[in-house]
This record gives sequence, structure tokens and C-alpha cells, in this order.
Amino acid sequence: MRVERRPVTEEESRRANGPDWDRYADEYQATHGEFLGDTGFVWGPEGFTEAEAGILGDVAGKDVLEVGSGAGQCSRWVRTRGGRAYGLDLSLRQLQHSRRIDLETGVAVPSVLGTATQLPFADDSFDVVFSSFGALQFVSDIADAVAETARVLRTGGRYAFSITHPTRWMFPDDPGEAGLVASQSYWDRTPYVEIDDATGVVSYVEHHRTLGDWVALLAGAGFVITDLLEPEWPEHHDRVWGGWSGTRGRYTPGTAIFGARLG
Repeated sequence: MRVERRPVTEEESRRANGPDWDRYADEYQATHGEFLGDTGFVWGPEGFTEAEAGILGDVAGKDVLEVGSGAGQCSRWVRTRGGRAYGLDLSLRQLQHSRRIDLETGVAVPSVLGTATQLPFADDSFDVVFSSFGALQFVSDIADAVAETARVLRTGGRYAFSITHPTRWMFPDDPGEAGLVASQSYWDRTPYVEIDDATGVVSYVEHHRTLGDWVALLAGAGFVITDLLEPEWPEHHDRVWGGWSGTRGRYTPGTAIFGARLG
């Protein structure tokens, strides 16, 4: 595998990231499934939960869509709170894990294979749309994804999502002390691309937007921002998840959580 920084189209991003998540899904669920909980709602590697954040508001009786739902853990939590939650993910293997957990828990999340830029739902279908570290960082045409969310939301509906904190783009993806030294411009939005050496095919893509970019995207789609949460690393939390760790988390935020209302 070799790494490049270069522009990538939405089609390239989708072709890379869907199969990448299919390959990674088994390992991901085996490694992180217990931490996430079969009916749990965790916003990020810090372990900050929706029960603590309350960013979605009362979901009882609400129609809720999770974009980038993975194995449906967060949507399943919504259903245990009385919400009618549905999932959407680009990875078939993740959705197979979601079905497995449906059967194991008895809490089923109806889910569909799809992409954030073309939601297969009618206008004004949902009261809440959310994404917990799902979809948005892997989308090139991000304005289309935000516009699609606005389209399927009812007026006054809630939109919330968590992403890698944009300031983390400046640092190497290293959970140790090397990950505390800035090596990349915060304003360099050139996507991170991994290419399979054997085939020359793009196998993974991640996109970066600044905090200002996210504000402009949301405002431009008719959203009013109500929340921006930056969870601190818990004192006794010793989990390492990729580039997230206590070593870094005590000094710099790893996760940003946006909450907004459709005007």
C-alpha cells in the first residue's frame, strides 16, 4: 500500500470505501463491538454517549435515520428509547453484522445499502438524522450529502454527527507522542488516499474539512447550528483506538460533535 494526497472524485471514494469497509467489518466488530454495545450509542473513541450528550433530544415516537449505520448499534439504542430508527450504510458486510445483532438482541433495525449523497427516502421522511463517525469523512461530494439530509428531514428536524476533530488533520495518525507534533497544514484539504501496490487501485479515501467549512455547509443547507461538543478524554479511559489514545486525548480533542436544526 502507498499513501498519496490528491483530489479524489465521489465515484472513486465510493468504489474504495465500500469494499474497504466490507474487508474490515469483521475485525472492526470483533475489536470494538463490546465497547460500542449491541444497543449502545457512543459518539466516538472517548466513550462519550448520547445518554450523556442528549444532542438528539427525546427520540420517542420520532422517525430517525442513521447515515453510516454500520452494525446498527446506535439505531438500536434509539429503538430501545421508543424511536423508529432506520439504518443506511455503504458496506454490505456491516449490514450483515447489523442483521446478526438484530437476531441476537431481538431489537431489529430496518437497514438499507446506500450512500449519503443519494438517500433512498422521500422528502420530509424523518424527524432526526444522525451519523456517529459514519459516512461523512468518506464522502467527496459533501455538499450533496448535507443537502440530502436537509431534503429527507422535516422542518424543525434535528441533524447531528460526529467526526474526527478537524484539528487532528494536522497531526500524524499515531496514538503515541509522535502524534502530538503537527506535520500537516490544517487548511490543506487534499484528501488522504491509500492505493493498493499490487493492483494500483484506490483502496481507501478520507476527506478533510475545517470547522469553518462545516459551519458554511450546514448554514448553506438551511441548518441552524445548536451544538458543537468536543469531548474530553476520560481520566481512567485507557483504550487505544487507531490514533485515539489517552496520550493525545489529554492535550487535544479527537472528536467533534455537531448538532443542528433545520430551519
